[in-house]
Amino acid sequence: MGSTSAQQPREGVGRRDLIKRSAALGVVAVPTMSFLASCASGGDSDGDKVDKGKKSDKNPLAVNDSAPLDFVLFDGGFGTEYGKDATKLYMESFPKAKVKFSATEKIQSTLQPRFNGGTPPDLIDNSGAEQMDMGVLVGKKQLTDMTALLDAPSVDDPKKKVRDTLRPGVVEMGQFDGDPFWIMYYAYTVYGVWYSQTALDKLDVQYPETWDDMLAVCAKAKKKGIAGWTYAGKYPYYIPFSLYPFIGKIGGREVLDRIDNLEPNCWKDPAVKAAFEAYYELFKKGYVLKGTPGLDHIQSQTAWTEGKALFIPNGSWVENEAAKTTPKDFQMKVGAPSSLDKNDKLPFGTLWASGGEPFIVPAKAKNPDGGMEQLRLMLSEAASKNFTTKVKSLTSFNGGTDGLTLSSALQSGVDVLEKAGDNILNPRLQDWYVELQKQKIGVGVIGEMMAGRMTPAEAIKKCQQYTDAAAKDDSIKHYKHQ
Repeated sequence: MGSTSAQQPREGVGRRDLIKRSAALGVVAVPTMSFLASCASGGDSDGDKVDKGKKSDKNPLAVNDSAPLDFVLFDGGFGTEYGKDATKLYMESFPKAKVKFSATEKIQSTLQPRFNGGTPPDLIDNSGAEQMDMGVLVGKKQLTDMTALLDAPSVDDPKKKVRDTLRPGVVEMGQFDGDPFWIMYYAYTVYGVWYSQTALDKLDVQYPETWDDMLAVCAKAKKKGIAGWTYAGKYPYYIPFSLYPFIGKIGGREVLDRIDNLEPNCWKDPAVKAAFEAYYELFKKGYVLKGTPGLDHIQSQTAWTEGKALFIPNGSWVENEAAKTTPKDFQMKVGAPSSLDKNDKLPFGTLWASGGEPFIVPAKAKNPDGGMEQLRLMLSEAASKNFTTKVKSLTSFNGGTDGLTLSSALQSGVDVLEKAGDNILNPRLQDWYVELQKQKIGVGVIGEMMAGRMTPAEAIKKCQQYTDAAAKDDSIKHYKHQ
């Protein structure tokens, strides 16, 4: 989902800075409010922490060189090899340290007892279907402020701070309330409408830059027995990866900002109505692959790579995640949302891109300095190149592609970001309010509408009801665009 560099919908990001942005997140999350509600809130006890080490040029975070490091990685679309490689870098720096590395698809289930017992790992890749709610973690003071990591010298150039080596917006996305830095988004995700250039060539069509063209392409495909669209029906919060930037393109980024801010009547904006009705038309005209509401993310991606559907809303992790079923001549690419019409506020090319794969250091971690140092090592050019080579995605390190041959999907991500220029959107609903976005709006509304069980008007009304309830709920922390 997640979620642009982490670019806040913010002004002033230069075209040059955006040229090489592309990448991925782990599969997005479902809510975990019950888990976090049971976490002990408040700060940590320093008595449980390991002693500080000696600060030096090679050890700027003063890591205790003999203290153990406990690192838990999400085992998803990116696999685990890059994490294992990262621990080798740590062990080279601190040969006396024992590193415990583990990977799981079930972050919440695996770590709930450890958070409750006050013994969480030192570093967590908080991603996947059981991602812990980031807004709740921050609100309950469960995380370590990693500003020290940002201000530490970078591995490749000690004259540069780590913060100066990151892609635009990554720092802002890791901040929820002003200056503290809670989350290091390691990957870089391009969201949009993914397709096979080979499949479009066979139909003798171009990627549709207008909605009328989109419907025409889908109609042509249908005559050939091919569906226009499929999506993760069991996890329909994937649909917003193309739907939300479509809304922002039609009505301007301020429409998405108002939704993020949980403002009254935010969902009643004409841009939301137009976008919902356009997507509903895909269902009404039979352009969605039959059975899609029953498919999970892997099944829908497989149907797509097998040529049963032309388009799928997704993030750039899809290349790696769908690699086993993708034909060699597929020519995977990503497209920005089509224009609704000439009255759209933003030009064609506007899309959602943001930081992905959120790494956190728990407040009660025994070796928080070690957790941050592991991230510092991962944000080197060599580690970034390793990640990009192995998982077909870029990192939040601003560089690291020199000398690499990019796949069609990765090159396509680079190309669409260049075309987008400053028109990068980053809806924050998915990391500010996980339960609201994933379960209530994603599954409970958008999924129902796309399955034909709810009209656009009913969907808008329901989205507003859920948003109003969240805005009035004093048990959750509220965030706003600054």
